[in-house]
Amino acid sequence: MIIKLAEGSLKTLYGEFKEVMYYDGQTESFALVMGNVEGEEDVLCRVHSSCIFGHHFNSIECDCREQMAISQQLIQEQGKGIVIWLDQEGKANGHFALLKSKEFKKAGMTQDDAYEAAGFVKDARDYTKAAEILNDLGVASIRMLTNNIKKTATLTQYGIKVTGVKAIIIDAGDNEELRKSLEEKKGDGYGIS
Repeated sequence: MIIKLAEGSLKTLYGEFKEVMYYDGQTESFALVMGNVEGEEDVLCRVHSSCIFGHHFNSIECDCREQMAISQQLIQEQGKGIVIWLDQEGKANGHFALLKSKEFKKAGMTQDDAYEAAGFVKDARDYTKAAEILNDLGVASIRMLTNNIKKTATLTQYGIKVTGVKAIIIDAGDNEELRKSLEEKKGDGYGIS
């Protein structure tokens, strides 16, 4: 079970958010909240996992940074919404798994298959904390900002009312690495422009 540790304001490129920090005894999780969401219906919500490659190292092999930016922009346009950040690097296998799986990716495997070949599970992510955060924030229902329809089903299992999904369409442009990564995820609902 998570507990709220602290909160404060955070100015971003996409406006001012309230940052709320949670802790479950092992890891920290965060919610960026714009506007009043308590008791509100159809609140835009992005559940986002950590990504050292994308957020810190500016990798062109994933779309994590772009998904975060687009989500914050959409929330700004709406005037309210939530981004939940979970410490689930490498689909919760950790950064080590990402590094170990790279040789299998180079051989042509999908990321999920590369994780398995490296001795990890395809996807170890757990959205229990996201559901607990949404309950703590008192949101009546959410509209997910996601390209992964599995997240929606999982949150619904935890009692979160999901009224819709808005896909985050990524413009891969001339980036062949990113285009290849997005192509392998099409079955999860990913869109490419």
